[in-house]
Amino acid sequence: MTNIKFGTDGWRAVLGKDFNYDNVDKVINAIASYIYYEKFQDNDPSNKVLIGYDPRNKADEFAFYIAEKLSSLGFAVEISDKIIATPVLAYSALLKKSNAIMITASHNPPEYLGLKFIPPYGGPASDEIVHKIVSYLDCKFDKFAESKTYKTVSFENEYINHINKLIDFKKIQNANIKINYDGHHGAAAFLFKNILDKNHIQNNFQNLERDINFGGFMPDPKEKYLPSLKKICKDTKCIGLSNDGDGDRFGVFDETGNFINANDIIAMLLKHLTENKYYSGKLAKTVGASSKLNMYAEKLGIEVIETPVGFKWLGEAMRNNDIIIAGEESGGLSIKGHIPEKDGILANLLIIEMMAFYKKTLNELHNEFLISLNRKFINERMDFNLNSKEEQNIVIDKFKNKDFFGKYNIIKKSFLDGLKLYLNDGSNILIRKSGTEPLLRIYFESDKEEKINEFKEIINKDLKEV
Repeated sequence: MTNIKFGTDGWRAVLGKDFNYDNVDKVINAIASYIYYEKFQDNDPSNKVLIGYDPRNKADEFAFYIAEKLSSLGFAVEISDKIIATPVLAYSALLKKSNAIMITASHNPPEYLGLKFIPPYGGPASDEIVHKIVSYLDCKFDKFAESKTYKTVSFENEYINHINKLIDFKKIQNANIKINYDGHHGAAAFLFKNILDKNHIQNNFQNLERDINFGGFMPDPKEKYLPSLKKICKDTKCIGLSNDGDGDRFGVFDETGNFINANDIIAMLLKHLTENKYYSGKLAKTVGASSKLNMYAEKLGIEVIETPVGFKWLGEAMRNNDIIIAGEESGGLSIKGHIPEKDGILANLLIIEMMAFYKKTLNELHNEFLISLNRKFINERMDFNLNSKEEQNIVIDKFKNKDFFGKYNIIKKSFLDGLKLYLNDGSNILIRKSGTEPLLRIYFESDKEEKINEFKEIINKDLKEV
């Protein structure tokens, strides 16, 4: 049997290799079995399956193939009439109380394709749900009712109506803010542009059209993949916004062309939501997100809930707690009153709204935030190709029983996701296995670059002994 592995957010594989029709059939049979045997009730809206797809190569072909297959088994199916972003489909799943399937590989390289299963709560499938789906992978599922004809529908209008209730567009219009937007050839491109246009927000845009190679860059809204947006921001003295391949992550430059990391944006939006929009509740963050979030939340008098890495854990925290904002270091966030799924479209709009409320540039707001911390935070990450879990475990186990990391005392250890070491100088190191790739990820945070380099040397030395 070909390896089908569900990671932290669905199944992803190289198109034409592991992502092929035979394996898709197995996964769809497993999902059909899960819905029918675990959740099926007569006239229950969750029996309906919604399907969406991003701009990747053959994503639309596989989406319509799945729609045909599930319809032939007896399920009521609605499929998007166009390329859509993951958060749009997730909101429709929540609104219609239906299961959904999104064909996407998110920010993975262009040669990948993938599949996300979205339960009726409108967020990533929990571990419990994924384990049940995987348990059905080798099962055959026969039709349980007469074949149906799937419906082609638009999911966007309902999403836009919801966004209009969350964002104060009048405030943004009055602030006369101009936006540079790089669609990154992704699923959110035209939708975000349309939202800006309908609300009379000035914008300069690029890379909206579909390109299965994403302009030759990784479909990830990181600084190194957005060189032209960085230049435009410097030239126009306006902010720059972007999204990833399926629209659930965001990237942002200020008016000087400075890329602002997600940790800082999440903290700044936490203040905006509590101070300007009177949200109350807690902050949810992953263990991989910066400690500056904990420090800033404490300044604001807000409790923090920490989860393992992956938005499925943040989504679970949102479903079970009163959360103001949930965010992760890789550019994903959501807020109270929205879906328990990361949404890059909403993130971009919140950034503009924050500027409008404070009547300040993003550069000014960011500098104020950094000054308020009264401490420098430098974050870096190293990825190591250690294909075997045994090798990965050896590295993690090396540090489990240590009291020192180099010359620094280890004052606290967290086993929430892999191993996180807290050092006596305020630095921390997280060592964890990637949930989507055969990698060991190591996150470093400190107040000085030379300390980060020192930490890297220690890790490199230990890895040579594996």
